This record gives sequence, structure tokens and C-alpha cells, in this order.
Amino acid sequence: MILVLAGTSDARALALEIKKDGFDPLATVVTENAATEYRETGIKVQTGRLTDEEMVRLIETKGIQAIVDASHPFAEEASKNAIHAAKTVGIPYIRYERESQTFQYEKMRVVDSYEQAAEIAAAKKGVVMLTTGSKTLQIFTEKLLGDPEIRLIARMLPRVENMEKCEQLGLPQKNIVAIQGPFSKEFDQALYQQYGVTLMVTKESGKVGSVDEKVEAAKELGIEIILIARPKLNYGTAYANFIDVIQELHKKVGFTPTVTTQHSF
Repeated sequence: MILVLAGTSDARALALEIKKDGFDPLATVVTENAATEYRETGIKVQTGRLTDEEMVRLIETKGIQAIVDASHPFAEEASKNAIHAAKTVGIPYIRYERESQTFQYEKMRVVDSYEQAAEIAAAKKGVVMLTTGSKTLQIFTEKLLGDPEIRLIARMLPRVENMEKCEQLGLPQKNIVAIQGPFSKEFDQALYQQYGVTLMVTKESGKVGSVDEKVEAAKELGIEIILIARPKLNYGTAYANFIDVIQELHKKVGFTPTVTTQHSF
């Protein structure tokens, strides 16, 4: 059995390819909504965040032969836990990493942390739209809420816990955009114009994360951008495409399928 740290659309696609190649994947996701999507494809799934100790127990209980970490580029803690668990148990760890992107735009500032992004946004003032999710929302509300020269708009997934968090942090309901992407450039532009956005904050999540559309929409409207760079982790064995990940699995696990499979990538 192969443990796949999942939760994104490309991770689900990778898990399907691993299954097609004859392996038995077990995906881990955070939400029940994501779990349902995996069950519909016939992939075994476990819901909930795992500490490194919990991951070790799961590996031992399920007889996991290798970990494929296809978690989000900003799921730093999950990757660290997986790396540690794999070392502890002595099984291979393979990272699937979305290719990084670079952008050319004179009104874009690239930073290394959410805290730095919040500080710059606080100094810029205006209408700030966050497209960075709910996990780090408090970093921005602490810096930006309460300033009469700043209107903070948060775009995030329409989950109950996200709405509760916004309420706890004092973010007004009128400043919440609860919606699930991906979105087109035209949609993003309409959203920016609707709220009169002057500064957009996003993460370098890769093309699959629709960063291109958000950036291009802002560029065409002359909106300033703060781009948070990916965490710098030493993943060790890492690949940016499905074929290399699966070939590495065959090499490390030593499994050879009896039937030739046709991949969709």
C-alpha cells in the first residue's frame, strides 16, 4: 500500500495514476468533502490531519511501503511530518511538487512570509484582497483590521469552519467572498472591480492553483500584487511530473505490474 498525502486536484489525479499502475494507494485528506471525491473514484481515503507520530502508526498499521507527498506546496507541516515518519519507519519518501512559476510585473512584490506580506499591505492601505485561504487569516486581520484606510476582503473556500473563523477574528460578513475555484481571468477581474481592489495578496501555488489567472487579471487592471514565495524545504527525492513519481515507486518498492497500463498524462 502507498500512502498519498493529497487534498488537491492534481494529487487526486496522481493517486488515480498510481492505482492504474497496479499499486494500492491510501490517500489522506483534511476535509470530508475531499474524502468524498476520492471515494467516488474508488481510492481508499483517510480524513484528518496527521502528526508525525500518527503517521508512523498509520504506516505500521496499514503496512505502508512508501509515501508519495502530493500535498499543497504550502502544506509545510504535513510535508515535514511525512519526511520524519518515513525516516522513522525506514520507507521511501517521494515528493510530487508542482512546477514553480515566475512572473514579470513592476507592481509585484515577492516576499518570504505571510507576516511580511501583512506588513507591506498595512503600509500600502487601500482595498486589500486576500486569496491565501483561512489558515493564516489571523496574521492579516491583526495587522489590517481596524485601520480606517484599509478594507480587507478575504476570498476562501465556503466551509462552515472558515466562516466561524472570520466571525471570531472580526472580519465583517460583507468582506467575505466564500467560493470555490478554479476561476477564469475574467471572473477574477470582475471580482477585483466589484470590490475596487487596489492590492491582491496570493501564494506561488503553481499553475494548477490558478495563480496565473489571478496575476494576469490584476496586471491588466494595474492592481498591485504581493506574492508569497513557497516554503524552502529539502524534500530529497522530488519530481514535477507523474511519470517520474511512478517510476521512482517501482524502483523503490520493487513492484512490477503484470499488465501494461495506459496513462492519461
